[in-house]
Amino acid sequence: MAKRPGPLTEWPWKWMGSFKYLVLAPVAVHTAHMLATKGRGGINPAQATILPILLLRMMHSQIWISLSRHQTARRKHIIVDRSLEFEQVDRERSWDDQIIFSGLLSYMAYLAIPNVSLIPVWSTKGAIITALLHIGPVEFLYYWFHRALHHHFLYSRYHSHHHASIVVEPITSTIHPFAEHLVYFLLFAIPTLVPTLMGRGSIIGVLLYLSYVDFMNNMGHCNFELVPKWILKVFPPMKYLMYTPSFHSLHHTQFRTNYSLFMPFYDYIYNTMDNSTDELYERTLKGTEETLDLVHLTHMTSVQSTYHLRIGVASIASKPSDNSVWYMWMILPMAWLSMVLAWVYGSSAFIVESLKLKKFKMQTWAIPRYNFQYGLICERESINSLIEKAILDADGRGVRVLSLGLLNQEKQLNRSGELFTQKYPNLRVRLVDGSGLATAVVLKSIPLETKRVFLCGTSSKVTQAAATTLCERGVQVIMNQKKAYDMLKLQVPERNTIYLKLSSDEIPQIWIGDNIDDMQQRRAQKGTIFVPTSQFPLKKTRKDDCTYLSSPAMKIPEIMQNVHTCENWHPRRVMSAWRIAGMVHALEGWDMHECGDDMMDTEKVWSAAIKHGFIPLTKA
Repeated sequence: MAKRPGPLTEWPWKWMGSFKYLVLAPVAVHTAHMLATKGRGGINPAQATILPILLLRMMHSQIWISLSRHQTARRKHIIVDRSLEFEQVDRERSWDDQIIFSGLLSYMAYLAIPNVSLIPVWSTKGAIITALLHIGPVEFLYYWFHRALHHHFLYSRYHSHHHASIVVEPITSTIHPFAEHLVYFLLFAIPTLVPTLMGRGSIIGVLLYLSYVDFMNNMGHCNFELVPKWILKVFPPMKYLMYTPSFHSLHHTQFRTNYSLFMPFYDYIYNTMDNSTDELYERTLKGTEETLDLVHLTHMTSVQSTYHLRIGVASIASKPSDNSVWYMWMILPMAWLSMVLAWVYGSSAFIVESLKLKKFKMQTWAIPRYNFQYGLICERESINSLIEKAILDADGRGVRVLSLGLLNQEKQLNRSGELFTQKYPNLRVRLVDGSGLATAVVLKSIPLETKRVFLCGTSSKVTQAAATTLCERGVQVIMNQKKAYDMLKLQVPERNTIYLKLSSDEIPQIWIGDNIDDMQQRRAQKGTIFVPTSQFPLKKTRKDDCTYLSSPAMKIPEIMQNVHTCENWHPRRVMSAWRIAGMVHALEGWDMHECGDDMMDTEKVWSAAIKHGFIPLTKA
């Protein structure tokens, strides 16, 4: 929102939320009716292409969004090194409004202008007229309108909304108040309507012009440089005919320079070209490789997790993964396609995001595999190879700590990373499974006055460690599975086994465990508190007054930068204890691995996490 919003700031359909696409219902109904009554041969091409063009434009924009977010996560050619937060993601959630609006205007033009229904598929003369009209009137009028928007009166009421984004992304290009877009549509209508009224318009001509506008808008609002230098060397006038991301980024940081739309020659003419434009272009194009302190190695979860990655759909990634939206099923085919491509061509981990805490630089890498693949015995060797490759890559890049997230540390897979430390005893990167901090979070989640707990579900490193510590504290741990009881009894010091009890009748109201299934949950008393020990949340079967705590996690410090996506199912600015453990390991400079049967002292790692600003979600 602008500092002092003026008239026509909000889009007319804002109140509809994610159902705003219903405003296109008249277009869809009319097109469907024409197809039903006249068949494919009877429908006019101008009308038939309105909705497909909108779909193509959205797909084009999403490709740019994913490309941009991946490249800014790599950070090699990054332009503005500042933090991008949830506030910007929320503000830019409406990036597709202008595409919806263009569809409505195209439909209105089809109904109102007789010549529109007669335009051919292609016209060479019309394409030339379109190009000339853009180079001349559109670029000139935009330049002066843009300068006017930077006058205090219009800037405070309208354009400041766009400039609230210092770190730009492709979707930033379309984030303007509705009143601004009205003027932009009038400008961009000149190269499309004028040829049509002259009888020289064409469907492909309109599509190419819209593609050009979208391409340049998206490219210019990337926060990394991608325009190759050879283009400017081969054709030097291109410097005046095509802007670069560096050129437009300076406009968002300096505000009073580089006003041009796509062709910078008006900034040269009117002396508003920023003097540092060429230097910034050269420097960011050359790029620099950052030295990382920490890598968190995760993987895809469900098929829909494709959208939830930072490089996926921004509005979805900014919310917990279990917060589904109604249109998810519409884009499910793309998720399945991504899964197949990742399975077939995914030969290494890829960068998901980059974060910064104090002076420590961190990245998240994802193994291109999904939950169900980790359960396939035939995939274990392949997945371990991908994890091993990522570890060696991190080691070669001088990374200090690599934390293993989700199923990458499964005991059946690689014994919590011990497989790799044994294979490569000279590893410089420290492998951390995070079990120490996860155990500490579980223990701190149990009320202090607790005298008895019920241990259920499958046995894991964290579950066993939590149960052992509880027995040491004199808390009775009750189990009802003989095999799991016998295994745990071997782990608990003999002096504390008196606190370990096998019983099918005694079931306290505090439950801890990994993967507590529906049948087990139904046996719990009312008011039971479920404390999960797994990285995956419990399915909430009970609808009464039972309490389900989060899987072990903590709130991150406010000073952690560039956090604008949710980690899987966790709320905003909450991360799993396993991931935080790697951060604490790096911040403290600890030199040991935490994998296999080895585990950090729970109190030591807990105190270190609190010292560095991580906050518990629950109080015991």
